[in-house]
Amino acid sequence: MNKIFLIMQREFMTRVRKKSFIITTLLSPIFFAAIAILPSYLASLEVTEVRTVAVVDNTKQYIDVIPSTEYIKVTYVTDTPAEKVKENLNETGYYALLVIDSTSTPNQAAFTIYSQKQPAIDVMQHLENTLEKEIEARKLKTYNIDNLDKILADVKTRISIKSIKVSQTGEEKESNTLIAMAIAYIMSFLMYMMVLITGNQVMQGVIEEKTNRVVEVIISSVKPFQMMAGKIFGMASVSLLQILIWVVMTAALAGVGINIISSKMTTKPATEQMQAMAQADPQMAQVQEQDTAVANSEGMSFLTALKNQNFPLLIGGFIFYFLFGYLLYAAMFAAVGSAVESITDTQQLTLPITLPLILAIIVMISGIKSPDGPLAFWFSLIPFTSPVIMLTRLPFGVPTWQLALSATLLVGTFILITWLAAKIYRVGILMYGKKYTWKEMIKWISYRG
Repeated sequence: MNKIFLIMQREFMTRVRKKSFIITTLLSPIFFAAIAILPSYLASLEVTEVRTVAVVDNTKQYIDVIPSTEYIKVTYVTDTPAEKVKENLNETGYYALLVIDSTSTPNQAAFTIYSQKQPAIDVMQHLENTLEKEIEARKLKTYNIDNLDKILADVKTRISIKSIKVSQTGEEKESNTLIAMAIAYIMSFLMYMMVLITGNQVMQGVIEEKTNRVVEVIISSVKPFQMMAGKIFGMASVSLLQILIWVVMTAALAGVGINIISSKMTTKPATEQMQAMAQADPQMAQVQEQDTAVANSEGMSFLTALKNQNFPLLIGGFIFYFLFGYLLYAAMFAAVGSAVESITDTQQLTLPITLPLILAIIVMISGIKSPDGPLAFWFSLIPFTSPVIMLTRLPFGVPTWQLALSATLLVGTFILITWLAAKIYRVGILMYGKKYTWKEMIKWISYRG
């Protein structure tokens, strides 16, 4: 046991001292947090740049229809042709030019916008929303319905169904299916990548030591099984340390990000677009205000559901399934690495190992859609796919007996596979000059001594 610990310590110290490990460990949470939080934060910021849009209405039917807002100024040009305004767009200081022309369809117009650069999304939305509602209103007026605006405002309805998760003890917590789906996808895909990458690193390390003949020196002092176990547990400790650092840093960054975003998600009395719509159509402005209130409520509900996730279970489940999933696959990768002399010789031998992981990723999509379905259930019990699929089901809630059975099968399979891999490892690690197949490697298991 002491020799296994020494090899494990050597593997651990060799890898954690590398600059690449330190940089990757510290920067990865910042990178992922930035991807998750920065877009939402930037989207919550208000645009303060004033942009002037010139409108040339050749139909004379949309004069003064599009209102200005605080940061989008609309100017109707009636004394200059559109071609001339377009040619001098940069000199006039206009942000964009909107040209309205007639079409062959009655009561319909063609809208074209010209600008020096791609128009901003808020400008396009303001123009399109206003014109769409104006055209809709004109079409509805042809039906001669009394109090049409009031009827539309009264009929307009938007609902938001609140999801409450009830535990076996009767405790109620607000939940969100989209959050569960996102967590399931992230954890499962991250598990797939980490098991595959770290397993390949074990195999490459074994091949490198075998090629350099370092293993011959080490094997004179320790048993092959001790060497294999030391390398596998050494890599596992490195990965666990990395995961723990990621969890702490990600939790801290996510907490800060959620507080920043939630502080901005407060209902305002009126936005730019609502103010503009209030001038043009008070009834539609009221509808827009109701939609904004519902959207803000949904945003706060989303954050509450995120905070209500059982993160200790999710983190604990991820660490457990990563540890034993990695150990299971690392033992097989180490056995393959001991039987070959270069990376190019591993392709045929590693295919049967990677196929269950690839199959797990395919089943993961079905598992996210139906976490309690028969496909997700059985693949969450099969030890070669359970590290990925059980994490897919975990955010949605898994019965305790299923979780215990899956964990027991995984640990038992890990012990069996490690024992078999050790028998292959002890023979293959000292063999040179020949390419081996799985059929021949299986024969090594029966060798004694």
